[in-house]
Amino acid sequence: MAGKSMKLEPIGFVRNEVKEKPERGFDWQQIESEIVIEPRLAEGLDSLEEFSHIIIITWMHQAAEKDKMALKIHPRGRKELAQVGVFASRSPFRPNPLGEVTVRLLEQRGNILKVKGIDFINGTPVIDVKPYMPGHDSVDGAVTPPWVRKR
Repeated sequence: MAGKSMKLEPIGFVRNEVKEKPERGFDWQQIESEIVIEPRLAEGLDSLEEFSHIIIITWMHQAAEKDKMALKIHPRGRKELAQVGVFASRSPFRPNPLGEVTVRLLEQRGNILKVKGIDFINGTPVIDVKPYMPGHDSVDGAVTPPWVRKR
């Protein structure tokens, strides 16, 4: 499949008060946002309000510059940590800058999803929305390196 192109179309966008990337330590968990889905796709949201949490997949459009991507990075930008491969990190500078976050669904009004805790800026294109399903989206006994835990 190498060399094949793919075409992704946004299904909507993020709308919130965060207009540019905030400083490190910004509390995204307090931010309420709207996910505005294309009206022609609104019927696809039926029954989503039965879930307390949803997964939002985005195209991190401001991180899409390929020249910023490195195959090895310091986790969380912390120079005191040994470098890891970009695929072992959550760096936004990736071959395909997809973002993913699980958020609380507060309300659904037609084609608008009101959510809390999304960590994407205003205008971020949304690629997909999925319901969060415990047991499917969480793994018992998962192992992570020490740097993953908050300091």
